Order: sequence, then C-alpha cells, then structure tokens
Amino acid sequence: MKTISEKKRRHLESLSNEHGVIAALAIDQRGSIMKMMGKYKSGLANEKAIEEFKCLVSEKLTPYASSILLDPEYGLPASKVRHEKAGLILAYEKTGYDANQVGRLPDLLENWSAGRLAREGADAIKILLYYDVDEGEEINDIKHAFVERVGDECRALEIPYFLEIVSYDAKIEDVKSKEYAKIKPHKVIEAMKVFSQEHYRVDVLKVEVPVNMDYVEGYGQDVLHSKHEALAYFKQQSEATRLPFIFLSAGVSAELFRKTLYFAKEAGSTFNGVLCGRATWKDGVEPYTKGVEEANGWLEEQGRENMEELNAALNDTATSWKERLS
Repeated sequence: MKTISEKKRRHLESLSNEHGVIAALAIDQRGSIMKMMGKYKSGLANEKAIEEFKCLVSEKLTPYASSILLDPEYGLPASKVRHEKAGLILAYEKTGYDANQVGRLPDLLENWSAGRLAREGADAIKILLYYDVDEGEEINDIKHAFVERVGDECRALEIPYFLEIVSYDAKIEDVKSKEYAKIKPHKVIEAMKVFSQEHYRVDVLKVEVPVNMDYVEGYGQDVLHSKHEALAYFKQQSEATRLPFIFLSAGVSAELFRKTLYFAKEAGSTFNGVLCGRATWKDGVEPYTKGVEEANGWLEEQGRENMEELNAALNDTATSWKERLS
C-alpha cells in the first residue's frame, strides 16, 4: 500500500464519489474531436467549436460525474462551467505523437507546467504515454525519464499524478487486430508493473482493460480467449499493481464498457473507477454539428442516461482507492 500526503488525499477526495470511487468523465481529446466534427460537417472543426462542445458536455454531464478530465488548450472554458461538486483533472501532454519519428515519443505542452495547471484549479495532473514494454531500451528509457520528470513536479506540488498508459507493439500497426489481441494482456499488465515502481511517483494508473473484448468468448464472434482465460487476465492485472487503477473506455460503446466492468468484477478485479470519454459523449458530436439545441437535447437525454447507467455499474463493481492508498 502506498502512502500519500494529506494534501494529495484531499485532492483525490475531490475527484471521487462518496464511495471513494473515481467516476470521472474524460473529454481531453483534441485531434480526435476535430476528426469527429469534420466527419459530419466540413469546416466545423475549429477552436471555437471544440471549446463550445466541451463546455456543453461539461455543463450537462458533470452533475453525474465525480470529476472531469480536460485539456488546457481547448478545455479551460469547460472547466469553469462544470458542476460545483465535480473535481478537475488537467492533461499536461501534447495530443498524439509524431508518426514520422520512431517510438511514439511523448511531449509536454510548451507553455504549461504542473504548477500552472494547478493554478488553473486542477486537482490532479494527467499525462498519456504510449508504451511498448518490449521496445528497445533506447526508446523506453526516454519515456521512463519523462514519467519521472512529471512525477517529481507533482510530488513537489503535492498534487495527484495520473498516468494514462496506452499499450502497443512496435511491430504491429493495428492494435485492434487479432494479432495484437494475442499479446495485449502481456503488454498491458507488464506496463502497469513498470510504472508502479516508487521512483515514478505515480498515484493513479489509467489503463486499458487487459484483453480486447471483441475476442472474448460470449462477446465476439472470433474467439481468441475463453471466458476463463479472460477472467484470469483481469485478475492478474488487478494483482500487478499496488496503486489505484482506473479504466479508460478506449472508444467502445457505452453498453460494452458497462458489461466489461461487470466482467472485471466477476474476475475479482479491485479497480477503483473509470475515466470514461467517448463511450459517454461521442454520439453527441453529430447532433452538435446540427446546432447547440440539438446537442443539448442529446446530452440531457442520452448523455445523461449513459452517465447514470455507468454510475450504477460502478456502484456494483468498483472499489475505493482508499483500500490501496494510506
């Protein structure tokens, strides 16, 4: 069990519900939202539209979330209209990575620091890291130092540090392929072990589920993992870290994400919440391209339903982070 300071504990309390579960909404996407908007309406994907959509999502859905994850590039206006009881997590990394450079290397936003994000009201700092545990040391050591550097910033400020790990394999282009699904449990679980080490200063891991559910018996047509095997991977994941860990939705449907949480519970996983993004709001992009009124209508009905159903699932499945931190 990891020990944290009283100041960090208070911040984590602000990000959690009454059960000590992180029921957070994520809308720190930048490039992907541009692509979504552009798909439905050419020319709409601009800074003003992205800021407005994030504001609508924040205003309408944070009454049903314990906190919200935003970016400082387009999300600060949305942070000002969130529900008064919703905590704030701010992203510190640049979106995406340079596809022309080997290794999917991370980078920080140039005009920001952990201190500046804290002064904007952040209760926690988040960075996203693309990580292949089997990639060469010349690549991974750059990433290790990067994670350490941010960890030391957060430690000095006594602000919680959330590390989002997105796994991949340097030799497999499609992470949704059956080829990658075979090795995904190894990639996810081993990465969690690496960054659970104390010198990285991570307080909460934001991670993928350890299997692609499309290849699990009873969930997909092309079965790679039996139900028993998949349950075992969820259990191994839970035992791989002493840190609190929460699941990202990875763009799957709201229904599949909820089913996955129940699957994790059945496996005996003691996960501590979610930072759920596209699964809750992505279907609201198309109504937004038709107008604010249409977007509000969708968010107040389907968006709210998605959040309430997710909260019900979390009440049934997630455990408090207080069982992993003292």
